[in-house]
Amino acid sequence: MRLDSEPAFVLHARAWRETSLLVEVLSANHGRVGLLARGLRGPRSHPLRAALQPLQSIRFDAVQRGELAQLRAAEALDAAPRLAGDAMMAGFYLNELALRLTQRDDPQPDLFTAYARTRERLRAGEPLAWTLRRFERDLLDALGLGFEWNVDGDGEPIDPAARYRLDPEHGPRRVLSDRGQADRSGAATGRGLIDLGADRQPADVDLPGLRRVLRSVLAHHLGARGLKSWEMLAGLKTPGSGLVRDQE
Repeated sequence: MRLDSEPAFVLHARAWRETSLLVEVLSANHGRVGLLARGLRGPRSHPLRAALQPLQSIRFDAVQRGELAQLRAAEALDAAPRLAGDAMMAGFYLNELALRLTQRDDPQPDLFTAYARTRERLRAGEPLAWTLRRFERDLLDALGLGFEWNVDGDGEPIDPAARYRLDPEHGPRRVLSDRGQADRSGAATGRGLIDLGADRQPADVDLPGLRRVLRSVLAHHLGARGLKSWEMLAGLKTPGSGLVRDQE
């Protein structure tokens, strides 16, 4: 199968044998695609390498035979966001989530759109916590794993004043007040869930709870092996940074 002028975002690139790269991209029409880019590594710099950096928007031509497609040509469609610090870690997190929760050659047009929006929010310097919660929500929705955010798993309206956990299979479950503070601390406010569903930025006090419950759902679908980005953030010595609070 030929892939001609296919728009995509680069998720990851790594060395493959002596002179090649194995590049994972999220494409507009074919979902995640593994590209084998031959002859790009060596003593002389190859112009294609600059177009195959993570977060880069590209258009590529390839021929697919088996699991991997042979890259024939690629060009950058814009300049990738220049991120540093917490924003750079957020970009790494987006790419790792997309890599781990998608299958190759499974079209995901809604995820492609959500990724594009999130990439521009990172470029614009929008608040990281809210940017990441929106992407996590949209990722789950695109994969058919999302929820209704204004009702709980039993179809009852979400109470803004109550607290909820997210059951990966059932949806929001209300946390009863007599379960104790420790149990409630791992929950999100009903107000935060409603705001998330309405795509309305929650109050700062509601964002940590949304992070915790969404992470629990993502961890369920990721399985026993978590994310490297979670491990990296847990090892940072700067617990006061916004992204560490957001991800830990």
